Amino acid sequence: MRKALPIMFQGTHSDAGKSILATAFCRIFARKGWKTAPFKSQNMSLNSYVTVDGKEIGRAQGVQAEAAGVLATTHMNPILIKPSRDQEAQIVVHGKPYGNMKASDYRSEFFHTGLQLIQQSLDMLMKQYDRLVIEGAGSPAEVNLNDRELVNMRVARMANAPVVLVGDIERGGVFASLVGTLQLLEEQDRHRVIGVIINKFRGDLSLLQPGLRWFEQYTGVPVLGVVPYVPMRIDAEDSVTLSRYTTKKDDEKAIDVAVIQYPRMSNFTDIDPFFAEPDCSVRFVTDASLLGEPDILILPGSKNTIEDVRFLKEIGLFSHIRRLYERSDVTIIGVCGGYQMLGQCIKDPFHVETPLDDIDGLSLLPIETTLSCEKTTVLCEGTLVYKNEMFYVKGYEIHMGRSIVKQGDPLILLKGKTDGCKTKDERIIGTYMHDIFHNDAFRHYLLNDVRGKKQLSPLMERPHYRQLRARAFDELADCVEKHVDVNAIEQKMIAFQGGE
Repeated sequence: MRKALPIMFQGTHSDAGKSILATAFCRIFARKGWKTAPFKSQNMSLNSYVTVDGKEIGRAQGVQAEAAGVLATTHMNPILIKPSRDQEAQIVVHGKPYGNMKASDYRSEFFHTGLQLIQQSLDMLMKQYDRLVIEGAGSPAEVNLNDRELVNMRVARMANAPVVLVGDIERGGVFASLVGTLQLLEEQDRHRVIGVIINKFRGDLSLLQPGLRWFEQYTGVPVLGVVPYVPMRIDAEDSVTLSRYTTKKDDEKAIDVAVIQYPRMSNFTDIDPFFAEPDCSVRFVTDASLLGEPDILILPGSKNTIEDVRFLKEIGLFSHIRRLYERSDVTIIGVCGGYQMLGQCIKDPFHVETPLDDIDGLSLLPIETTLSCEKTTVLCEGTLVYKNEMFYVKGYEIHMGRSIVKQGDPLILLKGKTDGCKTKDERIIGTYMHDIFHNDAFRHYLLNDVRGKKQLSPLMERPHYRQLRARAFDELADCVEKHVDVNAIEQKMIAFQGGE
């Protein structure tokens, strides 16, 4: 029976670069001809990915599967945790909602169930693939949580996987964090660490060499590579990365794209294609004073639409958005939860999101939304009609609830149904389709339409985003192969399993 060779990447903290390195190794192994799968036992993220069978997993594992050239399955991320409010999250098991749980209840009640799910998925993947690239979460040195953790060293033991520890030098104190993490590991786990990778390095590598030599002498653990800081067109996993984004407009760019950032914003990767456009300045709005008069205003998805509407009202953005539509020529686009916010009201009769029954929306679209206990997760495709033009679009839906269009035209014609809504002047549109802006023809037309309003000539050459993302996998793999001792890692993988 074939058994995959596993490798696991763990970090000294969140956002150290585990997901990116796991993605790189998925691509590297696939290019070597190995059938490769990603695996993350438990993922906490509001950015989701829908599999071909309509199941929901963490965005990172879906992207890693793409990098490996295989179809994503729920075995690659059997447990997904989606925070919905303070101290509470929706638990998604094999792509379907399991229930809402508080953190303490999850640790006490779900631990053994989680262990069984993880072992079953590991067994399945180990049988079906040649290489298994496993990603941890947070830090393996969280001593207060390690008795019941389900995602770091316990998983490495279950898979008998060697571990590469990743440190982020951009944050400072990388040697302290690496050494401290190693020292806090149990002895059996410390011996499992085959080396470290220092990530996001900028500057002259020769200046770092004394530190690398000291680290190896002090710990006895080899430095397997130093990966330079390079911008990557790879989907972000969670909101930790939002700190890198700006709230300021780039005055040298012709089109100002503003994105409303609420506390429970989800699937914000929808707006990634705008970062690749040469004439777009993309900024996040967290306060009414930052709104200004953008050309395009996007209300992204939300894990708790009602509480995020309440947040917009509390900070004054709610009324500012309404006034913006009245006094400017802005185009407002709502996606999923953002689409629901644009409507007249959001009802929650089953208290899916809040103890309250309902809340008034922005009343910019003639729709009413009722939240339900059943979640829709499906890939979708259809024809989007905008400004008398028709565009083939594809994406995915993840939402709990249904919106009824009381009047007006739908935005997208799907197979057997319609999706979304738009005003007569088509300055406000809403849809449940995530990845809507990943569709090049529609995005190009939308941006050139904005340019026309500003009496600017259209840009005839714009990026094709899906091609850019596919190329980014190879660029990432090339970079990691250049700066990391991949052969040494592969030899350790073989040694851990006693040879192939």
